[in-house]
Amino acid sequence: MIVSASYKTDIPAFYGEWFCNRLKAGFCMMRNPMNRRPIRVSLVPEDVQGIVFWTKNFRPFLRHLSVVEGAGFPYYVSYTINGYPRSLEHNVVDWEKSVEAVREIFTRHGKRAVVWRYDTIVFSEETPLEFHKANFARIADALTGLVDECVISFMQLYRKTERNLNEMSRVFGNPWFDPELNLKRELAEEFYCMALDRGISLTICTQPELITVQSPARCIDSRRLADLGGRTLGVKMLGNRPGCECTASRDIGDYDTCPHGCVYCYAVQSNTRAIERYKNHNPLSPFLFDDPNGDEGTFEGATQLTLDF
Repeated sequence: MIVSASYKTDIPAFYGEWFCNRLKAGFCMMRNPMNRRPIRVSLVPEDVQGIVFWTKNFRPFLRHLSVVEGAGFPYYVSYTINGYPRSLEHNVVDWEKSVEAVREIFTRHGKRAVVWRYDTIVFSEETPLEFHKANFARIADALTGLVDECVISFMQLYRKTERNLNEMSRVFGNPWFDPELNLKRELAEEFYCMALDRGISLTICTQPELITVQSPARCIDSRRLADLGGRTLGVKMLGNRPGCECTASRDIGDYDTCPHGCVYCYAVQSNTRAIERYKNHNPLSPFLFDDPNGDEGTFEGATQLTLDF
């Protein structure tokens, strides 16, 4: 089994102590997001073949890496670095600090240990086409030699994300828009060339209609874990959506628990609720946050959080 930690929330940024406590205990608890039934997930080395961390700020977790490495788990970091304005990402650390963390991981394990994510690509008055071209280039320059892959994806509109984006536009005066397919393809091809010039492959996550010269992403990639761990992993591909080529995994996060405040995020409907759950989180609990009801609530806008990162 591969453990995903976590595409539902940022465990390295906010819940590192809890994660290490669960590794020491050998299991964690989570709830089925559909029916809220409790599920026990083994975290012992004989059951876990590798770990994929998802984050926008790995710096707080660097002090915990000795626990993961001491247990012998191969891992890599799926690291989102967007360099967006505060209107889109209220509480995300400055992108230069994330590059510093990538450099630290590279020093430990080399460029296979980090996958850079430039996603979700959001078009707005503050982030038009020319912004993305210049922004991608400057981040790619900073990561040259430190990573070997960049995963991109363009915004997919769900009812809750559209509501959150509309609220962002009202609060910050930053109107968003969804460009036509051809413009997205052209930008994806330009990103591909920029990345290639810097020795970075570019892949696209679960949007096969945008693929021209790129490859589909494997965000949970058993091949990468096998390279890092020095052994073959006996796991199967099990995509979550059309166009997904991920290896089967078990995600141990929960929704509405990430206080980064990204308005385009599908995993958080209420920024206020996510901040409150983070503040009330118990690192000794087997659950990351135990909410048997799992009610969803609504987005309340640009709630700010003071974080010591």
